[in-house]
Amino acid sequence: MVAVEIAASFVAARRRGHGLAKFPGLFPLGLEDAYAIQLAAIELWPDAIAGWKVGRLSPALADRFGKDRFVGPVFAGGVIRLDKSEEADFPVFVGGSAAFEAEYVMVLDKDQPSLQTGVDIDQARRLVGEVRIGVEVAGSPLAIMPHLDALASIADLGNNNGQIVGPAVPLDLLSDPRAMTCATSIDGVLIRSATAADLPGGPLTALAFALDQCARLGFPLKAGQFVSTGAVTGMHWVRAGQHCVADFGRFGKVACLAVPVGRA
Repeated sequence: MVAVEIAASFVAARRRGHGLAKFPGLFPLGLEDAYAIQLAAIELWPDAIAGWKVGRLSPALADRFGKDRFVGPVFAGGVIRLDKSEEADFPVFVGGSAAFEAEYVMVLDKDQPSLQTGVDIDQARRLVGEVRIGVEVAGSPLAIMPHLDALASIADLGNNNGQIVGPAVPLDLLSDPRAMTCATSIDGVLIRSATAADLPGGPLTALAFALDQCARLGFPLKAGQFVSTGAVTGMHWVRAGQHCVADFGRFGKVACLAVPVGRA
């Protein structure tokens, strides 16, 4: 199957809310193939892009391709704005897969120059208007996604199913990622505590990568769009019915209940 046919299979599964037992076609051989499928899926998806998520490639893929991250779109209909007192629904595809990822979210207050590539962290920092705590709703109708490498994630719209955006934190935290703390708990059990300094190069490096990659894909970021910069405490596979909390200390918490959507 060509890229557009694979993309159509993913989009149909997402829109109808049913799971996929296997990758729908020839598995991408490299980043170019995977992004070709993603771009075709973006064309087919009936919603505007509100932001982008940044994910990590495995060390083996990073060595192979010379980069250690990837991007995927977050569509406007999947963005949830959360107050401190609320618990958000975390949608999980029935027959698919989902992962809870606590992240710091960079919101731009300026447009990225349209042809800007090779972005460094200083250029990236100048575009940031807000930093917020949040959770990426990582998810796919593909049931075997946890067993596949990141090329599958790239192909299926970045393995993204939404973004929960919480309160803002001080901008000057960007100068010290060690102060950007987080602890993830699932069903009341602490899974991991970490800081944004555990992300290679910190969140600004992730933002710079996203700006570069999105420009190369033909989607330079605009003011008001955001980048979710990577899972501070790691990727945690979850199932419907689980309660998940990302505790950012003095900056607040993002609490979620994983809820089933669609059918197997």
